[in-house]
Amino acid sequence: MIGSGFGNIFKIPELKKRILFTFALLIVYRIGVHVPTPGIDRIALAAFFKETAGTLLGLFDMFSGGALERLSVFALGIMPYISASIILQLLTVTIPHLERLSKEGEQGRKKITQYTRYGTVLLSVIQGFGISVGLESMTSPGGAPVVIHPGLGFKLMTVVTLTAGTAFIMWLGEQITEHGIGNGISLIIFAGIVCRMPAAIGNTFRLLSTGDMGIFAVIILTLMMVLVVAFIIYMEQGQRRIPVQYAKRVVGRKMYGGQSTHIPLKVNTSGVIPPIFASSIIMFPATLASFVTIPWMKQMADAMRPGNLMYELLYVGFIFFFCYFYTAVTFNPEDVADNMKKQGGYIPGIRPGKRTADYIDRVLTRITLGGAIYVSAVCVLPSVLMTKFNVPFYFGGTALLIVVGVAIDTVAQVESHMLARHYEGFLKKSGSKTKGRF
Repeated sequence: MIGSGFGNIFKIPELKKRILFTFALLIVYRIGVHVPTPGIDRIALAAFFKETAGTLLGLFDMFSGGALERLSVFALGIMPYISASIILQLLTVTIPHLERLSKEGEQGRKKITQYTRYGTVLLSVIQGFGISVGLESMTSPGGAPVVIHPGLGFKLMTVVTLTAGTAFIMWLGEQITEHGIGNGISLIIFAGIVCRMPAAIGNTFRLLSTGDMGIFAVIILTLMMVLVVAFIIYMEQGQRRIPVQYAKRVVGRKMYGGQSTHIPLKVNTSGVIPPIFASSIIMFPATLASFVTIPWMKQMADAMRPGNLMYELLYVGFIFFFCYFYTAVTFNPEDVADNMKKQGGYIPGIRPGKRTADYIDRVLTRITLGGAIYVSAVCVLPSVLMTKFNVPFYFGGTALLIVVGVAIDTVAQVESHMLARHYEGFLKKSGSKTKGRF
């Protein structure tokens, strides 16, 4: 079934062209990850990064696909674009002008996209300058400076190089979205994370060959990984469907309405935003401590490293907070209730208006609790595996949520292209029947 579905891809010229175009641009991105920024001592930089595991630098390096560790032209990765997008999305709720643009259809969306690009360049300049300043103060454990010739020239060159790299990645992502398959920005992050898998697999086989890890432990670990991925797929597709009934309306001599539908509320409405924000806040002291030698900051940084009890408790607490905060910002039950009332819709057994808004809010609050527990469990999993079970690679957390989510969305888009041209998809039955319902 799945094999025949993949075979059908190459029978559709447009879909084949889109997929090949996507792969070509992802290869360009991976080549750029290995193009170095001038003026850096690579050996000293690599030695420095070995001492900064578990800091915000490590988080950024994960999203840049290893480009930050090499300090390539793509060192900033796509994080400035993600940050600008999140900021614009949050400002849309608070600034009337942006809110009006978001409701103006295609033209408004293009304007917000343009603002996002400007914000990306601005954030890239700020972050590039910060990195250039930080690099000049970095030394390897042996005392070798990371920057060969520090000064204003190095700072300007680094800012221009890194900003141009981020702008190019942003362009690649937009081209993939428009002419390829899937969301380009998400696929770029996906590619950066997945490219680290061969090294993790190779490290596991090395430990297996030396006897440091038994074959039974590898089998158990593999089964657990499969179960975790299946659980994430189930939860990411899980939703609570609130039934909605529309009253019949007579317009002239015709009767309209009377149909039944539903409001799909996702269990994990906020996606990967909560763990990204939570990691950034908690790891900030550890990152600052990498640049300074103040004793109390070093102690705070050690307490905030993954695996410590304080880190895990704060991490889970921030994930819960941002799950509820981001859901409240992006989903307004009162607007949904008002729109339903205007269109003659109602939830059976619930009065239209405020009662409907309160009901939706109550349901959303409950399923968000389940979503927060699920995200917290997946994000704490890597620390548990690495500290308690000595797993030799990073598995779980934000990276796994991104990989699974992007894979689901991309497969769904390929499936829609195939079904639209009357070809059999990856599964014979509709994937909607497999979605979790709560």
